[in-house]
Formats: sequence, structure tokens, C-alpha cells
Amino acid sequence: MTFRMRRPRLEPSAFRPPAFHGRLHDARTATAVGRWLGAAFAVCFVTGLVSHYLQRPPAWLADRLPTRPVWGYALNQGLHVATGLAAIVLLLVKLWAVYPRLFVWPPVRSVRHALERLSVALLVASAVFELFTGLLNIVEWYPWPFAFVPVHFAVAWVATGSVLLHIAVKAPEIRDHWGRRSTGTRALPAEDAVDRRSLLLATGAAVGVVTLTTVGQSFTPLKTFDLLAPRHPDHGPQGLPVNRTAAAAGVSARSLRDWRLEVAGPRPYVLTLDALRALPQARTRLPIACVEGWSVDADWAGVPVRELVERAGGRPGTAAVRVTSLEVSGAYRVMEMGADYAADPLSLLALTLNGQALSLDHGFPARIIAPNRPGVLQTKWVHRLEVL
Repeated sequence: MTFRMRRPRLEPSAFRPPAFHGRLHDARTATAVGRWLGAAFAVCFVTGLVSHYLQRPPAWLADRLPTRPVWGYALNQGLHVATGLAAIVLLLVKLWAVYPRLFVWPPVRSVRHALERLSVALLVASAVFELFTGLLNIVEWYPWPFAFVPVHFAVAWVATGSVLLHIAVKAPEIRDHWGRRSTGTRALPAEDAVDRRSLLLATGAAVGVVTLTTVGQSFTPLKTFDLLAPRHPDHGPQGLPVNRTAAAAGVSARSLRDWRLEVAGPRPYVLTLDALRALPQARTRLPIACVEGWSVDADWAGVPVRELVERAGGRPGTAAVRVTSLEVSGAYRVMEMGADYAADPLSLLALTLNGQALSLDHGFPARIIAPNRPGVLQTKWVHRLEVL
């Protein structure tokens, strides 16, 4: 004889969503943290736009990009990365404060509630994508099949739109819990205020620690505390960090034995390294600032780009320059300098760094250094200039 066990019959009541009893999963906590997070996102978005258009300017803007202040890009990108790292902490706390709402039942109660859920889904997905792909970018790890820069830029617009939609939908609740004396805040249990204050102080302290231990990669007075950033401003060949080494670019000392600088234009010419060194040299102190957030001031010497342009028959102020590197491949092997950059007296075809000939990893025999310009456009291993 066989016996069959009957499965227990599940009643509809067994499918209730989980219940949460944490006292700080409330609108006041979410609003307080959300203000900081919104400010961080605004800074990231604006500095991200500046970075993107300096790095990939549209044709109408290429000849109008400002070369001053010389430290502009270093400040912009340092602020972008520092604020993005701080936003990771704020986003985690914000998600902790609101995650019980992900389990509300029924999932959609009205048109307004559906819009709210949609805004939250867009906001969470795009914010997590932006912050964590940005984090992986600063350590130069790309475990995805898409190009980082255009996708990160596109999703930034989605994230910004979702933030604005979320604020519009939640405006009444935000208004009611904006301050300690707001109507909604006063309706919450008074005994929670002390715990909420402690949570916000702890969040601020965590943001402070993350900032202190990473911002030294761009704000060098704090470089002593640069413990968590992937770059230290003093570490690297000739005392400067390097993102792309000569080996990674496929450039070797052997490939440079017969190096010549080709300058194309109305009056084209070719220069050996000795001939380039024999030309009048200019010296300047400029930061090299990379999109990953680190920057370092250094002393550079070389031939002003405008003089090379004039010698080839170009007119400073109207002639742009196309620069080609010896590196085998890469998105920035060919770079264009707008007319204002090419005419700026501080834009150099640099031959020395901090009083020494460039090391191979820093672009020997010649590299571009220009003010207020992303590091990826400070082309190394230059072998050709073309006056446009």
C-alpha cells in the first residue's frame, strides 16, 4: 500500500509582502539624505558635462574651448570624481532608508503611484549604473562590452531626468519632511529624532572619510591621506602617475631609433630630435589631469605648438592641429587641438619633464602638454602634426 502526502493548501493570505519595523525607514530620513544626494548628483552632472565636452567637443565648439584657467580641468575632474565617490555612500544610505517601500502591496495603487514607482525604478537603476561604472573607471577596469564614455554620458541624462521626475512626483512629501519643523516631520515619533541625527552624523562622517582618503590624488596638500585612491600624485616614473605605459601602447625604444617629427601644412617639414631640441624652448608649469580624477602639477619644457604651426605656414588663432601618436592602437591615438589651444603660448610639444628628458612611459621623445585639457588629449609619443 502506498501513501501519498497531500500538499498543504496555500491560502492567498500566505503571500503577504514582508513587514518592516525599522523606525528610521521614514520620509524624514529619506528627505534629509536625499538633499545631500541630490546636490552630489547635480555637481556630478555639471562637471561631467564639462569633462565630456572638453574631451569630445562637437565641431562648432572645438575652436572655442577655453584654455584658462590652466587648472580648470584638474579642478573640474577632481570635483567630479570626489563627489561621485561621496555619492556612493549617500546612495547606499538612501536605499537603506527607502527599501521597505519596494515591497508595498498592491504594487500599483493609482496613476500617481505608478509614476512614483517608475521614477524610483529609473532613479535606482541609472544611479547605481552611473556610480559603480564610474568607480570601476577610476581603477581602469572595464568588465563590460560597451564603450564607457558615450554610455556613461548617455545614462547621465537618464539619471538626471529620473531625479527630476522623482522630485516632481514626491514634491508634497519632500515639502512636508524638508526640515525638523515641517508638518510631516513633527508628526513622526519624537524619540526617533536622536537616532536619526546619529544616522545623519554617521553618514556625514563616512562621506568625510571617503573624501579625505581619496581626494589627495587631485588636491595634493592632502596627498598624505591618499590611502584609498587608485593613484598617488607622487608615484610613477619621474614622480608622476602613468595611466597608459609605453608597453601597453606598443611603443618601444627600438621603434624610436629613427624617430622624426613630421609637420604637414602649406610648408611641410621634418625635424630630428636634435633639430627639435635646437629650436627656442619654452618652459611652463602645468597640471596633467586625467579623467580618472588624479592631477599633478609639473614643470615642462619644449617647443610651443604655435611656432611649429607658423613654421608650417599656418596662422595662429585660426589653424587647428591634428596630432598623431606612435602608439599602435587606441581611441586617442589621433587627437585634434582647436585653434585656441594651438595658438596658446603655454601649449607645448614637450621634450622634458621636471628638468629631465621624458621617460618612455611619459611619451619620449615628445608629447603634447596644454592648459585646461584632459590627460587623454595630452598625446604621448607624437610623430606627426598636421596643420588644419
